[in-house]
Amino acid sequence: MKNRDYISIVIVMFLLLFNAGCMPTLYSIESVRSTNREGLLKLSRGMLKVQVLNSMLSGTYKTDGGIINNPYRNETLKGKDGDIYDILFYYTDIKAQDGAITDDELTPIVFKDDKLIGWGWSFMQDTIGKYEIRIR
Repeated sequence: MKNRDYISIVIVMFLLLFNAGCMPTLYSIESVRSTNREGLLKLSRGMLKVQVLNSMLSGTYKTDGGIINNPYRNETLKGKDGDIYDILFYYTDIKAQDGAITDDELTPIVFKDDKLIGWGWSFMQDTIGKYEIRIR
C-alpha cells in the first residue's frame, strides 16, 4: 500500500468516528418532562430570558415518541398598555396516554421585557386579567 492509501484510510476512520459522536441522543418522553420539571425548580423572578433558556431543556429532541421542540410552543401577546409578554410553554406533565401533547400538559413561563415575571397556569391567568392581555 502506498502512503497515500494509509492517509485515506485514517481520514475515513476519523470521519466515521466523528460522525458516530454526532449522532442525536434518543431521549425518553419521560426524561424530557422530568428535566423540564427540574428546570422549573431553578427559576426565580427577574431572571433574563437567556438564563431561563439555559436552565430549561431547550432545543429540538428526538424521543421515543417522536420529535419534541422545547419550548414546545411560544406566544407573544400585547397588553392593554402596549407592553409585550412572551410566553414559553414547556412539556412537563402527562394527563392521558394518547400520544398527544395538550395545553394542560404544558407549563407556561411568562416574560415581560425579556425578564421572567412568573410561571404556571394560575400565574398566567392572573397576569392576563391584571394587564388585560389580548389573546388572539
